[in-house]
Amino acid sequence: MHADLSPLIAATAQWLTRAYPAGGGAIDSALCEAQARQAVTVAAWLRYPTPMDAGLVGVAGPGGSARLDWITGYETADETDSVAETEHAWRSWVDEVVASWAACLLTDPALAGAAVTALAGTHHTSGSPVAFRRLLDPDVQDRRAAALLRHPDLLAPVAGLHHAGLLDALRPGQALPA
Repeated sequence: MHADLSPLIAATAQWLTRAYPAGGGAIDSALCEAQARQAVTVAAWLRYPTPMDAGLVGVAGPGGSARLDWITGYETADETDSVAETEHAWRSWVDEVVASWAACLLTDPALAGAAVTALAGTHHTSGSPVAFRRLLDPDVQDRRAAALLRHPDLLAPVAGLHHAGLLDALRPGQALPA
């Protein structure tokens, strides 16, 4: 059981960076991935605020990327090919709600700030300090590297899926469990 959400975070960030890739070379790819990972981490921690929540999604599974693939037109290999199934097994760990919330955070700086603030004092942020600079305060190079990943019009179909749920999670008085 993966109570730390790492498989879900890795798969969902990978889906985002494949659906909305960096435009440049290796540095741009790394910067784009860092921004996607930070947004997905914040979204996953909001969506699964307790170790019990994380444990349950580890047992039940997050649902996969099929609907996201359909919405974005992302093509995958023929599912009947056993090699394709093995190469794309990570896609079963993609969480649609987390991807949608991450898309919201990547395209709305105020919402990203509110989400990170909401995590303060939770068990996810206890211990060592957690910084989300690339999500909250991207510099020029970060923005250039993740031009597609941060483009509001391109992410609108994904962000719109669960935007209302994110707003509900961040509503004043909606305390996240510590």
